[in-house]
Amino acid sequence: NCTKKFQTCSFSTSEGEKDMTLKECLDECMEALDLFLNNHFTESLERLRPRVNESMYHALIYATVLEMQAMMTFQPDDISNAGNTMKSAQEVCQRSGSHETVAPPPLPRLHLYLQLHAEVCYAECQLQRAALTFLQDENMVSFIKGGIKVRNSYLIYKELHSLIKSPNCLKGPSHIHLEGGISFGIGAFNLTLSLFPPRILKVLEFAGFSGDKEYGLSLLDEGATGLNLRSMLCALLLLCYYTFLTFILGSAVNRAQCQYLMQIYHKYNFIHFFIVPFNVISLCYQAVALFEDGCKAQQAWKQFHHMCYWELMWCFTYKRAWKMAYFYADLLSQESLWSKAMYVYMKAAYLSMLPKDEARPFGEDEVELFRKVPTFKQKIAGKSPPTEKFAIRKARRYKAPSPIKLPVPVLEMMYMWNGFSMISKRPELTEGMMQTLTEAERTLLESPANEYSADDRCLIHLLKGLCLKNQGLLQAAEECFNKVFSSEKKIRFDHYLVPNSLVELSLLFIDQGRRDEAIKLLHKAKHNYKEYSMESRTQFRIHAALAKLKADPGEEEDTHL
Repeated sequence: NCTKKFQTCSFSTSEGEKDMTLKECLDECMEALDLFLNNHFTESLERLRPRVNESMYHALIYATVLEMQAMMTFQPDDISNAGNTMKSAQEVCQRSGSHETVAPPPLPRLHLYLQLHAEVCYAECQLQRAALTFLQDENMVSFIKGGIKVRNSYLIYKELHSLIKSPNCLKGPSHIHLEGGISFGIGAFNLTLSLFPPRILKVLEFAGFSGDKEYGLSLLDEGATGLNLRSMLCALLLLCYYTFLTFILGSAVNRAQCQYLMQIYHKYNFIHFFIVPFNVISLCYQAVALFEDGCKAQQAWKQFHHMCYWELMWCFTYKRAWKMAYFYADLLSQESLWSKAMYVYMKAAYLSMLPKDEARPFGEDEVELFRKVPTFKQKIAGKSPPTEKFAIRKARRYKAPSPIKLPVPVLEMMYMWNGFSMISKRPELTEGMMQTLTEAERTLLESPANEYSADDRCLIHLLKGLCLKNQGLLQAAEECFNKVFSSEKKIRFDHYLVPNSLVELSLLFIDQGRRDEAIKLLHKAKHNYKEYSMESRTQFRIHAALAKLKADPGEEEDTHL
């Protein structure tokens, strides 16, 4: 590492002609990235391939494209190939930053400048290799190796960030790309870590990491609005956070920032796969056409279509078009490797929402599909995805020779993906959901009591409370959430209902300005309930709500019940 020596260097214009080699590499990589973002995937890789063994930036971007492909296909061969390519890219970065390949000490000023670029690329390679390690292997040794890579990457980013902020920092012609790379790395780390619950974050901070959400967002915004190689990566991360993640966590969307980023990057076809969920929020019906256009935009990587299929499935779910939603779940179950257990569960769930006497598409039977769900269980980073675990637990009801039907499995999973917030601005959609819940409640009351009756009634109370909240009937919504809490001892299987009802009630209180009551309920949900379905999701939502309230950690002891 040459960062201490570098602080006292100044760039010599006589060396500018040599630096053009770096500039030409960056310009060509920008062109290749433009091709990729406009769905010209093969052309992009062909532009990069000739120089992957000599240019750190060509090697990095080429490996990054292959890693994105591997993460979408989820094919072991693709993951292995991406890992080997990223390892080779890291070796190119090491050679590019090694002073022995240029001249003996004392180091030329230009090479110190090149070495900093090499270190940024190296840190990015380390981080991406760690991600592939977590995907590829499940043993503890691999997790430790991946963790070491993540920490090494973070330390490099942190040191380089301090360096470029120093008054003596050398600024060459390609400095904007150096800054962009560092902003992306530090910003991504801070934003990601800030989403963890406080206890985990304290441990990570003790290990040297930092998790300041606002600081992370500001760095990513700085990187996204500059004309550099990582600007698009910064923008994509921000849009993913503002569209997908904030809704899953139940947070408010920064609509102004989304629109601003969309205006900057509207020319890229690739961006539509990430910004369409923003349109679903306000234009549920028009979103269908937008997703269909997204599928038509390219045919080279079918995995991009799967993102559209997933969103189309939910669009038709919000409209209660069960057969159309089933159609997209069926496509996903056949084509996507990401979560077959989830896709098959959703297929069964949609069929179960149809009347008994209505013909099933393709002659499929929901009971048989529910029974197949556990056979598709998989592990990512050594663990089964929480949504798959949830689907498998719910599907167990159908193992019995005469299974007891789930009351509203689609609406229950819709809640897990924060769908009731998605439809909050569409009164007609909420009204449709309320009709479905009312019919399900009537069926429950008319059916003989069984071991699932209490759980099913509480589920319907929770979902009805969300609909009533959307309709502005806050007192009625509060009563629904309280009914779940008061039935806590009667619940036998779906223990997640109680802490989630407390969270929903606290969010209702926040909207009414009842801050102290909300904080009390959030701490109760946080501390009094453990080892229930989708616990991590609920804990993330609690953390987000407390952060929004800026609750004093000291209040925790006073409100703990």
